[in-house]
Amino acid sequence: ELKKLFERLDCEISDRELASVFNELDTDGDGLISEPEFAAWYIRSEDRIKSKVRETFDMFDEDDSGTIDRDELRKLLEQIEPRVTEDDIKEAMDAMYKEGDPDQITFDEFAEWYFHSLIYEHQKKLAEEELAEVWYENLIPPRGDGCMAWIKYIILLPIVATLTFTIPDVSRPGCGKWCYFSFVTSIVWIGVYSFLMVEWTEIIGNTLGIPSVVMGLTFLAAGTSVPDLLSSVIVARKGEGDMAVSSSIGSNIFDILVGLPVPWIIYTAAKKNSVIVSLSALFEEAIVLVWVASPPLISYPLPSF
Repeated sequence: ELKKLFERLDCEISDRELASVFNELDTDGDGLISEPEFAAWYIRSEDRIKSKVRETFDMFDEDDSGTIDRDELRKLLEQIEPRVTEDDIKEAMDAMYKEGDPDQITFDEFAEWYFHSLIYEHQKKLAEEELAEVWYENLIPPRGDGCMAWIKYIILLPIVATLTFTIPDVSRPGCGKWCYFSFVTSIVWIGVYSFLMVEWTEIIGNTLGIPSVVMGLTFLAAGTSVPDLLSSVIVARKGEGDMAVSSSIGSNIFDILVGLPVPWIIYTAAKKNSVIVSLSALFEEAIVLVWVASPPLISYPLPSF
């Protein structure tokens, strides 16, 4: 069964190597390899990382020549490390070249360079750190970070605790099969948090004498836009301009096509009543939305974006 598993992973292995790997994986010596034992070995495996590098290499070998040129190498290195520079590419070309055409790099030359590069060490370190993390790491209290860290920890603890105990971390080895459950559960929690946020904001507004419209257009609008702003800034700094734009626009499209109609459909089906939507300021709000969305949509096609 282990040999068939390696065949599915496109890893060629001899019987002697298979026996050695089996003994290495069977850490408790019970004659069986559990999923955690295999995941702990596989995430550190050089063959796994090399197979991913091979897959990436073939993807950027656009002419299927078995080699990549400077432009293809740039795209490949950007896939592994987005902040690569021209000097990095030139240095990598010089380090990779062994024989033949100096402007064409074979996979063996690339793989030999990669497994002795800082990029590989960085990827391996990230994999080991990911494996070492415990699932309840976000619940661990701060240590030696001052009073503000404790205040932040206490305020966020209810949210972090509910998400930690109900949503599987699919980034951990062996948990990828729970991705759809995690997605649906995340949507459910977003609905719960949104309901509580609106109710509590309305109560605070009534207590302070602030109209609900003002509370909605200021506090609620700002609170729901901050996550989109932060995510857009993060991906924009990595050079992913399309993701930065789609993050803000996509969330609004989701709200219009899913966030609003789905609850209305459920309410209408359950109560057998119509949902009345006020259209008094719809035209003005549409104009404002177009005005806000126009600058990024216009600037995105520009070559310098």
